Amino acid sequence: MNSSAPSAAPVADRPAGDAVPRLALRGLGHAYEGRRVVDDVSAEVAPGEILCLLGPSGCGKSTTLRIAAGVERQDRGEVWLDGACVSDAARHAPPEARGVGLVFQDFALFPHLTVAENVGFGIPRAERSRAEALLSRVGLEGYGPKYPHQLSGGEQQRVALARALAPRPRVMLMDEPFSGLDKRLRDEVRDESLSLLKAEGAGVLLVTHEPEEAMRMADRIALMRDGRIVQVGAPYHIYNHPADLRAAAFFSDLNVIRARARDRQTETPFGRFLTPGLEDGAEVEIVIRPQHLKIDADVGAGAPHPSIANGLPARGRVERARFMGSESLIEVRMEYDGSRLRATVPGAWLPQQGAGLWLSLRRDRCFLFPAGGAAAGHSAAT
Repeated sequence: MNSSAPSAAPVADRPAGDAVPRLALRGLGHAYEGRRVVDDVSAEVAPGEILCLLGPSGCGKSTTLRIAAGVERQDRGEVWLDGACVSDAARHAPPEARGVGLVFQDFALFPHLTVAENVGFGIPRAERSRAEALLSRVGLEGYGPKYPHQLSGGEQQRVALARALAPRPRVMLMDEPFSGLDKRLRDEVRDESLSLLKAEGAGVLLVTHEPEEAMRMADRIALMRDGRIVQVGAPYHIYNHPADLRAAAFFSDLNVIRARARDRQTETPFGRFLTPGLEDGAEVEIVIRPQHLKIDADVGAGAPHPSIANGLPARGRVERARFMGSESLIEVRMEYDGSRLRATVPGAWLPQQGAGLWLSLRRDRCFLFPAGGAAAGHSAAT
């Protein structure tokens, strides 16, 4: 498909209805050598909103970003900017005609231009004073005469951001923009950069493969897998209401308790869980994160558990305990079925191998999925 359709092609108006988003992707599809890497992707970014495309390498998130930028052309679907269609089957505006900003991991600064010249590149000469104003806003006042090789990685990233903001883009597209920085610097530059973008009113579509970064940056997260968006929502919702087992596992370590449904319930080391809607014999996966398992010390072989505030407890023995910095990770072999569960506790606590323990769990922090995680799960607080 030709990627340089005439820029004079007619521009379609966005259908009337909801508030006009800065960026709208509708039913995007794209294939490489017969393999579909973007499959029916739809998303919207509002003014001042940060939407993160989150997913593992190869899931299609960077290709989606390149389609939004106009660097790649989709083989199906539409791209809309501020209510105007810029790419569909009949038209395809080139990147320079879209009014979007691009920031990538490698910064892509011009080494032979000064910092001020980099920021002012591509904007009218009459607006070059904006370069110094933007440098001041990203904490680089007075850096205009310097060259990129004289700057640190974090300073180069700020210059790249200022250059992308100089033309006043309606949409900012960012592909792993902070991953090349060390953690301390990454947190500082990221937070400052995104605050500036929000203040400018730009809609931000940002690609990352790091769940923690997405949780920290995004107003909403679009979780991608195998070319499709499998779940969209605020970070709190995505984390606490995962669409399936793989979605839950992408954000944190998990314990998975496997069982079979019988009479609309299933037996576990922690008692019965209701499994409505599942046929007898269906495999069930009950998921809980390590931080939601509660540990009590054993009070002697055969003795009852001292507290059942969180439901029926289960006994096990310590297989390994490791100090992880702010918390300790305890691996426990359960007596009920020989399964191994992991629990975390704040601070340093390292019980001896073989020591007996009681584990209990919060059912409102559990997720129940059919085996394989194909269907949406639900809280097991029943």
